[in-house]
Amino acid sequence: MSHEETTVLTGTAQSKLQMTREETAAFFDRRQQAFDNLDAASLAADYADDCVIESPLSGTHQGRAAAQAALQTVFDAFLDMKIRTDALVIDGNRVAHVLSAEGTDIGGFMGLPASGKPFHLAVVLVYELEGRQIVRERRIYDLTGLLVQVGVLKAKPV
Repeated sequence: MSHEETTVLTGTAQSKLQMTREETAAFFDRRQQAFDNLDAASLAADYADDCVIESPLSGTHQGRAAAQAALQTVFDAFLDMKIRTDALVIDGNRVAHVLSAEGTDIGGFMGLPASGKPFHLAVVLVYELEGRQIVRERRIYDLTGLLVQVGVLKAKPV
């Protein structure tokens, strides 16, 4: 098989794994419904078994079970959390999900009792999709700002 034939086959195989732009948008609309319901299990079902997730809060972890556990931990702490999509940037199998998150530390966070303090946070989630599943996710947000807002860290006024 020549190099050109290999490239064509690889391209065809890749296109079968990629969702269309409309399918990707629908995928994230469905995920928004799961976020609205704080449904960690439904969100985790979108991850590949061997996915890799990078997070300022929990570091790097792998697998669908780890994704569900991390989401459930956040949902348990912020029982009234609301997530709003500000932008969804789709480029083939890569997606940047720009969102706003807000809530109140009602359930306790990072092993501490609930502070009752609210937070508001800008978040960017960068995804790589393959075969209609998330294979890589990078979470980008101001962890220090979140910790100060909910009272885990104290900040001196400037």
